[in-house]
Amino acid sequence: MSVLKLFQENIGKVLEKSPSAVSNWLAGKILKAEKGKLVLEFLVREEMTNPMKSLHGGVVAMIHDDIIGMTVITLGREMPYTSINLTVDFLKASTIGDVLIAETEIIRSGNKIIYVHSTIYKIKDNERVIISKATSNMLRFG
Repeated sequence: MSVLKLFQENIGKVLEKSPSAVSNWLAGKILKAEKGKLVLEFLVREEMTNPMKSLHGGVVAMIHDDIIGMTVITLGREMPYTSINLTVDFLKASTIGDVLIAETEIIRSGNKIIYVHSTIYKIKDNERVIISKATSNMLRFG
């Protein structure tokens, strides 16, 4: 079974048995899974915060990096890919109890390098508030 098919069969469920310990800790819920696109939901927990009780920037970067990697896997390629860079823009704060939505999309899928966009946002007062945006280049290795 392909990873994409596995993601699709688990829409609405929290990731708990991923081979990635980071994915399991983040506990994202799959909302949408397509080839080259993913949408996951995350709950901001206390252990994800900095001393000011807002979402730690390192956790924001971890969410981006993790879901970007998952998105590349949806392509079903035999060779693995790894991040060669991750550029993150931190735009708004988020606090304990916030529900975040992370969306990714592959912009360019080359043979050796895949370029991916990622956005994390929350819904506040019926409006989409962007928390962070990121881009990454993923390099084929092996």
